[in-house]
Amino acid sequence: EPWGEGLHNSNNNASPGEWPGARSGQALAPFGGPTSEPSYLGRVVLEIVESERTYARDLRSIVEGYLGKIIDAEEPVLRPEQVSALFGNIEDIYELSSTLLQNLESCANDPVAVAICFVTRSQEFAIYTQYCNNYPSSVAALAECMRSKVQARFLRECQEQLRHALPLGAYLLKPVQRILKYHLLLQEIAKHFEHKSGEDYEVVLEAIDTMTCVAWYINDMKRKHEHAIRQQEIQSLLLGWKGPDLTSYGELVLEGTFRAQRVRHERAVFLFDKTLLITKRRGDHYIYKSHIPCSSLMLIESTRDSLCFSLAHYKHGKQQHNLQAKSAEEKRIWTHHIKRLILENHHAIIPQKAKEAILEMDLFYPPRLPRCSPERLKKSWSCQPLGDIVSKPHQGRRQS
Repeated sequence: EPWGEGLHNSNNNASPGEWPGARSGQALAPFGGPTSEPSYLGRVVLEIVESERTYARDLRSIVEGYLGKIIDAEEPVLRPEQVSALFGNIEDIYELSSTLLQNLESCANDPVAVAICFVTRSQEFAIYTQYCNNYPSSVAALAECMRSKVQARFLRECQEQLRHALPLGAYLLKPVQRILKYHLLLQEIAKHFEHKSGEDYEVVLEAIDTMTCVAWYINDMKRKHEHAIRQQEIQSLLLGWKGPDLTSYGELVLEGTFRAQRVRHERAVFLFDKTLLITKRRGDHYIYKSHIPCSSLMLIESTRDSLCFSLAHYKHGKQQHNLQAKSAEEKRIWTHHIKRLILENHHAIIPQKAKEAILEMDLFYPPRLPRCSPERLKKSWSCQPLGDIVSKPHQGRRQS
């Protein structure tokens, strides 16, 4: 989100027109000393602490004002499976935010100490993956509750008792918003850091990289989770397929509908890590037509029509599937990923530089990743269950 008009927004819930710490009449400098007016860097640090305090308070209202009331009710208002889907692991999120807030409040407005708080707790933020993956189920569960007069009335009564202007749904979204905002807040520290060199600045950059990796990883896991659900859906709707379960072909990479030459109906095409599946849509179902393993896939790009490309098995080159994309951008994305999977699945060993040279010809540049390796972060998280992740002390130059 752009910072533009101050650092306040609906997610942070900070009071407009004033900065935290200025309400007592005396502002604090970024390193804790009294001053007539805080520097911009000082305001950024104060905003991080104050917005985390507001966020923790909002989480507490969900845990105590909604979840606690549901559990303590004499007669069950929601079914156990509704409660699980609705709130996910919100209690774990609240516990993490409360601990992080205590750490931030003990930093005496030192931006480097604030940065260290995020580095030392990097692995604990993995619990947000579980929450974000569950969020669509939470939305569905809330919609179901609002269709019940009894449940809807109960949730509205909880909202009134908490004096919340917004309903429960707005508060359940806050963890998703917050985890994707931390790296943006830390970037503001780096942007206005006085000395952009040395150990202190390196610590700030490390915190930015850490939380950017967290955001990247959560987005990636969310995407894979959605693709896995879609893959199961395709399997259940696929008619005439006699091959193995589609999950054996790896992740679903792309899906789309193309006009096909010499056939009456469009073709619904699914590209997996290890195979290309071609089907015909019939109502809600897909009729199997053909599939080509990526290790045997051949791509032919048309020189006559900028939107056309052909796919074939390299041993049966004459049996081509001539497809027409709806736009040049769609064709570029599809042909790029097809080339990538052909190279990755090819039986011969292809030098990495050769692969890169081929893919660079598409002018397809993925988003720039942070300096730290997301793969490293992914391995450190995947080696243990989300619920068992514990904080490890930071081994850097400074201690929080």
